Amino acid sequence: MLRKTLLLLLSVTVCAAQPPVGDGNTDDTAAIQQLLDTQGSVKLAKGTYRLTKTLAVDLTKTGFAALSGDGTARLLMTAAGPALHFFGTHEGSAAPSTFRPEVWANERTPMVDGIEIVGAHAEADGIKATGTMQLTLSRVVVRECRHAVHLTKRNRNVLISACHFYHNTGVGVFYDDVNLHQSNIVGSHISYNGGGGVVSRGGNVRNLHIGTCDIEGNHAAEGPPSANIELDSRGGSIGEVAVTGCTIQHTNKSPDSANIRIIGAGTDPSLLRRVGREHTREGNVTISANVFSDVQVNIEIRHARGVVITGNTFWEGFQHDLLVEDSENIVVTGNNFDRNPRYLVNGFDNAEKNGLVFLRCADCILSSNLITGVWKKRAAVDIESGNRLQISNNSVLDSDGAGMRLEKVTNSMISGNIIRDDRTAEKRSKEPSLVFIGGKANVIGQNVIGNKQEAR
Repeated sequence: MLRKTLLLLLSVTVCAAQPPVGDGNTDDTAAIQQLLDTQGSVKLAKGTYRLTKTLAVDLTKTGFAALSGDGTARLLMTAAGPALHFFGTHEGSAAPSTFRPEVWANERTPMVDGIEIVGAHAEADGIKATGTMQLTLSRVVVRECRHAVHLTKRNRNVLISACHFYHNTGVGVFYDDVNLHQSNIVGSHISYNGGGGVVSRGGNVRNLHIGTCDIEGNHAAEGPPSANIELDSRGGSIGEVAVTGCTIQHTNKSPDSANIRIIGAGTDPSLLRRVGREHTREGNVTISANVFSDVQVNIEIRHARGVVITGNTFWEGFQHDLLVEDSENIVVTGNNFDRNPRYLVNGFDNAEKNGLVFLRCADCILSSNLITGVWKKRAAVDIESGNRLQISNNSVLDSDGAGMRLEKVTNSMISGNIIRDDRTAEKRSKEPSLVFIGGKANVIGQNVIGNKQEAR
């Protein structure tokens, strides 16, 4: 009897320790889950590991946890939900004084490295994180899923580098009503995700840094409008963001597509009482040294404050290169808004309009920009209902319609601009270089204009 019992226990132990197979057919969920639960650190060999439910990594039980490979391991997620879900208990900020000792002792820095995740279910996601500190994703590929990376509830200090989030139906990196300060997305490709590239909606997001990435084509041909980068503060607040050194582009074929869309109308119940406005204007965003092209609107800013756009290259804004509405403290300087003949391909020269539009904005600077080839619009720079604007030292060249149109603009300075159309006579605009409609208390300095200045 004792011998039979020992053999039975040995059999159970052997079965429980069965390693993952990785042949693409065997259900490896339980085997990998057991390794995560018992070892925390799991390295997968080359193979395709079929999953039938989420690998749940409870950091309070596993302690430090990591799943890694050398780039040849694939997780095939055949069920709804994330292939991997890390969850911890950190409820503080990033300040050392807010940490409970057990977070450092057991939960810090969950990692995924050198792994591919492929979705085989319409609602399969890649990686989800809740309550984590220092989530680190590197050399990770997620494709054919819904959301590649899904950040929920509360996390801190997220680092994403050298990753490929490609051709997912949802969002590449989704800040989903999350409280998350300090996150970096660097050196990654985030492309062809139908719900947007990097998307933050609601929540409380601060210190988001996006750098040296290729972010393109994150728009569904049919579906709600999306953006390669979307910062939507409605229902929360999003600010302190830097987007630097990226190529951000495609695709104009999607309705209302944008490369960067900022909706700063955040929520603060006491604001109406304090300042007479129902919604906040979130922002403090810096956008510098990027390349933008081939969408309906390259950068769209609504109800925001404190956005700096400098040193970027724009072309192929099919509706607008820049659209700013109901915003303040916007600085646009040293950018190249161009129509390069290199890109006049099949219909683009007839369809793209480009141009800059400011509506109901105050305390903004538009300076030292090169704006060329705005076609089929009433003005290359079109400003309506602006106050305390500085518009100086721009070159507005070879555009249809007026060069600059200012309607109901007050307390502003317009000087030092070159506004000319020197195309051939049959193409040259006959509209005034400068048009003023209404407005008051403006200072109009010396400008170099090709056609007349007109007040209406």
